[in-house]
Amino acid sequence: MVRRIDVTGSGGVRLAAWEFGDPPKDEDPADAHRPGVLLLHGLMGRASHWTATARWLAERYRPVALDQRGHGQSEKPPAAAHTREAYVEDAAAALEQLGLAPVVVIGHAMGALTAWQLAAARPDLVRGLVICDMRASALGAASQREWEDWFRTWPLPFATLADVRKWFGEDDPWVERPSPARGEFYAEVMHESPDGWRPVFTPAQMLRSRETWVYDAHWEELAQVRCPALVVRGLDGQLGRAESQEMVRVLPRGRYAEVADAGHLVHYDQPEAWRAAVEPFLEEVLTGADA
Repeated sequence: MVRRIDVTGSGGVRLAAWEFGDPPKDEDPADAHRPGVLLLHGLMGRASHWTATARWLAERYRPVALDQRGHGQSEKPPAAAHTREAYVEDAAAALEQLGLAPVVVIGHAMGALTAWQLAAARPDLVRGLVICDMRASALGAASQREWEDWFRTWPLPFATLADVRKWFGEDDPWVERPSPARGEFYAEVMHESPDGWRPVFTPAQMLRSRETWVYDAHWEELAQVRCPALVVRGLDGQLGRAESQEMVRVLPRGRYAEVADAGHLVHYDQPEAWRAAVEPFLEEVLTGADA
């Protein structure tokens, strides 16, 4: 079962949160106090990208995935509203309104940055942290230009979803080898418009979101995270081994895991290996000595 819960984020922005599994039953104390897990997607992602992860989480925990501002079915505010502070405040507001805290926050890419900034700013809300394929170093202006150029290569509109899957899984110049999982990932962020299939977001909004963090390093905030934290990287992802291990060193209670045969979309590329990397950490933090 998946149900939508509307929450109000920073500045009154309307956000869609998605709870997986049956909602807690007040008459069952054990069920009502299942440990919470908040799932935060990356740039251009949406809550539904966490479906496979949320299904196994729901066996023991209360997983909720958030469509972050400008993404999925959440409100698309003006580009100026896509600040780092707003993303973090949105996540905090969702946790408070859902009565979910303290939680483990699992974040992918930009969602991982939001997760560790939230853990640093609001340690009362976060008892554990999973960082999936997000760099702490500054990426710089060249990286932002590459993204601007990449968006211009998108052959919009796509005639069919099959065309979406093929382009992002095979024809995209950023694809080094065919990746059906990548094609499926992008198919999930498309909607049908009168002239074909287009993303639910605007590239301008995504670039604005990205430029609020791409020029800065985020090591200081990592050092402020006091809860247990697991850094997970795909061996073919964007986070290199040296940087990931430095992130683990900087985190006061950091740990490391890697997933073979996975790129940036670790949880999408290798869902079983992703589960094997993350589940023991969750069990320890949410039901073990760290709970």
